[in-house]
Amino acid sequence: MHSRKDIRNIAIIAHVDHGKTTLVDQLLQQSGIFRDHETMQERAMDSNDLERERGITILAKNTAITYKEFLINIVDTPGHADFGGEVERIMKMVDGVLLVVDAYEGCMPQTKFVLRKALEQHLTPIVVVNKIDRPAARPKEVIDEVLDLFIELEASDDQLEFPVVYASALNGTSSMVPEKQDETMLSLYETITQHIPAPTEKVDEPLQFLVTLMDYNEYLGRIAIGRVNRGIIKQGQSVTVIMRDGKSKTARIEKLFGFQGLKRVETEEAGAGDIVAIAGIKDINIGETIADPQHPEALPVLKIDEPTMQMTFLVNNSPFVGREGKWITSRKLRERLFKELETDVSLRVDETDSPDAFIVSGRGELHLGILIENMRREGYELQVSKPEVIIKEVDGRKMEPVERLMIDVPEESMGSVMESLGSRKAEMVNMINTGTGTVRLEFLVPARGLIGYNTHFLTLTRGYGVMNHAFDSYAPLIGGQVGGRHQGVLVSSETGTTTHYGMMGVEDRGILFLEPGADIYEGMIVGEHTRDNDIIVNICREKQLTNVRSATKDETVKMKTPRLFSLEQALEYLNDDELCEITPKTVRLRKKILNKSERERVAKQSKAAKAGV
Repeated sequence: MHSRKDIRNIAIIAHVDHGKTTLVDQLLQQSGIFRDHETMQERAMDSNDLERERGITILAKNTAITYKEFLINIVDTPGHADFGGEVERIMKMVDGVLLVVDAYEGCMPQTKFVLRKALEQHLTPIVVVNKIDRPAARPKEVIDEVLDLFIELEASDDQLEFPVVYASALNGTSSMVPEKQDETMLSLYETITQHIPAPTEKVDEPLQFLVTLMDYNEYLGRIAIGRVNRGIIKQGQSVTVIMRDGKSKTARIEKLFGFQGLKRVETEEAGAGDIVAIAGIKDINIGETIADPQHPEALPVLKIDEPTMQMTFLVNNSPFVGREGKWITSRKLRERLFKELETDVSLRVDETDSPDAFIVSGRGELHLGILIENMRREGYELQVSKPEVIIKEVDGRKMEPVERLMIDVPEESMGSVMESLGSRKAEMVNMINTGTGTVRLEFLVPARGLIGYNTHFLTLTRGYGVMNHAFDSYAPLIGGQVGGRHQGVLVSSETGTTTHYGMMGVEDRGILFLEPGADIYEGMIVGEHTRDNDIIVNICREKQLTNVRSATKDETVKMKTPRLFSLEQALEYLNDDELCEITPKTVRLRKKILNKSERERVAKQSKAAKAGV
């Protein structure tokens, strides 16, 4: 055994918005990977449009930076708990972690979730206190918080001796003391090369490689990414693939890629300790081992997080089908969902009795919402049902997923937030008064209690509240109604175009979701009722014009601003008898049964069936 002294493999951990991606941009920029004539777009590691818009990392990616004689492989981890499946696997590829913490906000729940996984793997941590240039920065207190968190997560004595680098990723500066910044990232490069252990690897032993991440390419097919655990891997080599169930098959390494900056570079061979991408093996999956045919020894199979939420994806059958999308058939929908399974292991797709409906299970609303958003951008039209949590049975008891919720709220909103969470069966576990007029509250709450809570929470805190949650555990199912919508809806009785006059006529009945001039159909949800029952309205009504001038001539009346939903808000808003229609340009809410008399008939039947039970 000897260590590859020139290699450092690290994962980077941070809460959403703490500046992880900007930090990597700076490390790339200052390492001279980009030549002068090459321009580098900001947030280079977030390659997907959605990641750029939302400022979150969804898929783990890796990049390689050369500094002096070192090759530093940096693997980016998603900060959001919905992508926890990725996190656990990444920790198997690296020897150390870079924990990036905001100099003002300090530690957040997602950071805790990812850090726990890193410490369990006995990885060496380095703490980077970022945004040190912020006027409200409080580096000393933040370091104390990090230390408390390490102790709470039962870090070893060595892990508690972590080095701290103070940085401003935005300005490209870093230093070992909070008071004064050096003009470069030198302090960080040096800390990484000195503190993170080099991979101790067995180059002269038989090959072993664990597939940790998947990518997909139209030309190369499935691409397996991971770290060479021992031995040497070469292009054109014959290997044995040991599958998750213990069976094995032979395959050939068609192409082998190393990483340089953000590019994949074709390479002839790689040794133990290197992070590489392999193309040419059909049907390979995450958690499988690529080994030497003479010594086919499997590495421990990776645990993949169970899905906790499911939705039904249906073919669009609304009266407006095909207006905007180019993919509308069930064959195309099925193809697209199964293609997603190639790279996303936390996703499950189950076929139903109907060829037009598929049950899709994922790690949370965000996970499923991002899949839907990607599909609509690719030109798909589809409908989805209300998100539901997955209840599982353990030893004859029904168990439901519970989330750990962390909330920062202004003191004056604290009472109403606690009351609203109480009705959603939340249990408070911690409360810290920060002394700055805000209070940090920590709760354990059933995942179904959080569906649709975000919008309500922002209203209660007038937009000042910050809410974060991460999956905690499965707990016995709580009986009764948890969360859900209490208001009824306004349902359109006509197919046509909304008019100013028609909308004014129903304004006092509730809040409308559309603007005048929008196309609507019968059975579509056009607003929220002020009471808890649904009512039918006609907002396509035109004003009858006569040649008689009225004494009280038309006054210009200002309409209330309608409530326009984003995709996430629309999904959260749904009830059991409703669907959300998603097309490349529009998100519409509708009743499952569009016709009013048909709806009433079905409601009567189910009521009678319940009474007869």
